[in-house]
Amino acid sequence: MKQLTVKLSFGFVLLFALCFFAKAQGTDTKEIKLVGQIVCSVCWFEDDRKKVPYGTEEDIACAKRCAKSGIPSALAVTDEKGDTKLYILEKGKFALKEKNWGDLSGQRVEISGGTRDEKDKLFVKVDALSFLEQADEKPIISNEVELVLKDLSGVEQRLSAYRGRVVVLNFWATWCVPCKEEMPDLAKIQNEYAALGVQVIGATADAQDERAKVLQFIQKNKINFPVWLGATTDNMKAFHLGQTLPATVIIGRAGKIVYQIKGIIKPKELRSHLDKLLTVNVAENDTKEQKRSSAVPA
Repeated sequence: MKQLTVKLSFGFVLLFALCFFAKAQGTDTKEIKLVGQIVCSVCWFEDDRKKVPYGTEEDIACAKRCAKSGIPSALAVTDEKGDTKLYILEKGKFALKEKNWGDLSGQRVEISGGTRDEKDKLFVKVDALSFLEQADEKPIISNEVELVLKDLSGVEQRLSAYRGRVVVLNFWATWCVPCKEEMPDLAKIQNEYAALGVQVIGATADAQDERAKVLQFIQKNKINFPVWLGATTDNMKAFHLGQTLPATVIIGRAGKIVYQIKGIIKPKELRSHLDKLLTVNVAENDTKEQKRSSAVPA
């Protein structure tokens, strides 16, 4: 009996020790959904990250290099107070196309998975990942908006020059992976709707001195619409967009914002918005024509 008691006591002690060790090693997980931006878990703490929004070409290139060298990527989650927590990304059920998370650096995403903490660090096992993409269903009340950038020839171009046409204005960059994914769909929209008075315009964050790289991107991805260089986050703010690429707005014939799309475009939704807008324009023109006809004496 005494030996049995000793064995039971030893078993409880061993079980307690294993539980304590497991907790200390961070195996105590909790399923959760997180929304944030994919960053380098080391570079993000540099001082300049606090001065400008994360996501410049230099920042993203640095994060990609770090990921390739084995430095973990993380999800930066900012709360309402402006405080940020970093969750180091671990492979879970989500099928990652590349060997690391580097190619997704700078992108805002929603991640579902188990979280744990280990040695004062937070981790999330990525079971599901989706890019933040949202198309507002309701028209946006907006004043007339303007955008002035230079084209590939260095000539200044103005959005107001397209007044009278419907414009699909897409903000992108050559280093933005999701931007590349939506280019074929934008090219199709240009082909399908050009005859109806719709013009797609690409405003890239690449600077004028990166013209050669932009031209190479255009040729490789068969872009068939005008591209303007040097778009900034301030330009995006003017169109009520965030600071994350890609982002798209539809500008009506009067030069006002009609719809916003934050993230990768959904071709079906974009076509639906354009069809509605063009239908309204046709109805308005028919009404004007009927008034002119009725005003003519018989």
